[in-house]
Amino acid sequence: MRAGREETHWTRATLGRGGHPLDLLTARFESHRYAPHAHDEYTVGVCVGGAEFIDYRGGRIHTGPGSIVVLAPGEAHTGGPAIPDGYAYRALYPQPALLAEGTRTVPHFRDAVIDDPELAAALRAAHTDLSACPDPLEAESRIPWLLTALACRHSTARPAPDTIPGAGTVARTVRDRLADELLSPPSLADLAADLGLSRYQLLRAFRTTMGMPPYAWLAQHRVNRARGLLERGLRPAEVASLVGFADQAHLTRWFRRVLGVTPAAYRASVWP
Repeated sequence: MRAGREETHWTRATLGRGGHPLDLLTARFESHRYAPHAHDEYTVGVCVGGAEFIDYRGGRIHTGPGSIVVLAPGEAHTGGPAIPDGYAYRALYPQPALLAEGTRTVPHFRDAVIDDPELAAALRAAHTDLSACPDPLEAESRIPWLLTALACRHSTARPAPDTIPGAGTVARTVRDRLADELLSPPSLADLAADLGLSRYQLLRAFRTTMGMPPYAWLAQHRVNRARGLLERGLRPAEVASLVGFADQAHLTRWFRRVLGVTPAAYRASVWP
């Protein structure tokens, strides 16, 4: 929706193959004011420009660039621009259980506005990437990890134990399954259940052992497979689907991240 400089854009990501949906909102408002309303899910937003006011829990709060806003399920609120130029934000709407994967209880946030620049930047980056390409494994690798960090750092919930016996074996088992099923990787939730772990425990074991989250490992594995196909003369658009990327743009994004060059440029340099 656009009206002047106002804009809203919704994306629906899926947390793993066949997993729960997660709605992502990108918005900019100069004059729009929300009517009082509540969500069944948490609202987790990052202000990316301007300033917003939010009426919540009987008071008025204000956000600015880099602020994280957390609104609890079922709690009524309104929002609108706090300055003439309005505000812009990115928000996601996770189910309560998603914030409790790495805690002993469902989190309660005393403060709706949170100052955590590192986490705000990570949430914004994940939201931006998933809005452009809502890859299920990437969503499942990034969102539960970041929401657990949010809950553990800023809510009243106590962190659950995160020492994983046999973390190396867990990580190698997950790695091998992802490599074997790179065209349609299994969900991390299913893999965790098979191993008798929570999804957060699996993510922690994998990151600790491999030095990166599962989606990033699989993307690099796909890039290595793509190199071999490009060296045989296949075109990037063909290669993308053969190694499991969503499309050529998805392949190009990761190819450049890993090798510093586009697939087309790489093919031109190695194909006679």
